[in-house]
Amino acid sequence: MQVRVLPFGVLKDWLGAAPAKVELREGASVGELLNFLSGGPGARVPAPALRGIAVSVNAEYAQATRVLREGDEVGLLPPVSGGASRPANVLEEGIGQPATVALTRERIETEKLVAEARRGEDGAVVVFDGIVRNHSRGRETLHLDYEAYEEMALKQMRQLVDEAREKFGVRHVTLVHRLGRLEIGETSVLIVVASAHRAQAFEACRWLIDTLKQTVPIWKKETFADGAVWAPGEPFPAGVAVNEGGGGQ
Repeated sequence: MQVRVLPFGVLKDWLGAAPAKVELREGASVGELLNFLSGGPGARVPAPALRGIAVSVNAEYAQATRVLREGDEVGLLPPVSGGASRPANVLEEGIGQPATVALTRERIETEKLVAEARRGEDGAVVVFDGIVRNHSRGRETLHLDYEAYEEMALKQMRQLVDEAREKFGVRHVTLVHRLGRLEIGETSVLIVVASAHRAQAFEACRWLIDTLKQTVPIWKKETFADGAVWAPGEPFPAGVAVNEGGGGQ
């Protein structure tokens, strides 16, 4: 059978940017696919490069035991830091509704989105504005490039917003992430939480950015004055990474 493999982030350096078609036996698992890519003669990816990655099947996280079927789309997802065929730039919910979720390649209009989130019943609006800074780990940063598995990222972002509203009891959440080339001083991610009470708004905002950085498939490439690297991502939460040692066992 044949499956379609989509590498993201640093894994594109080994497998190329374009999706790859891989032939496997009928009934092969995700683990067998990883072993095929990293083990034996002709291996296309060194085993250490697969250590700690997550895998998606048809835009849903999957474990090594997941059985693959003809035509499945398998995403290889290195730890995330925060293109698919679906265009971005579309707000997923209307202004004034309980949630505004988007990926965009345009500048994020922070003040406008914050103003649109506010309502008379809110006692607090908490904002996280993630900004591109001019240095990282002692090196001068020139610009950043963000890419995402867009279909899956939007699905994960919507789930996070729904969970935050239920978990913390906040009225509204705006969650917008920028893709493409970002210059110094531009906003990469904006979170706006509106609530009757400040404690819930603060807690929800912190939980959203921390969880987004661990689970939503968005990756960052940093270009410095002396070179460029994919930013090392935070480890996936337990149960998301396929394994901790590379390969498919």
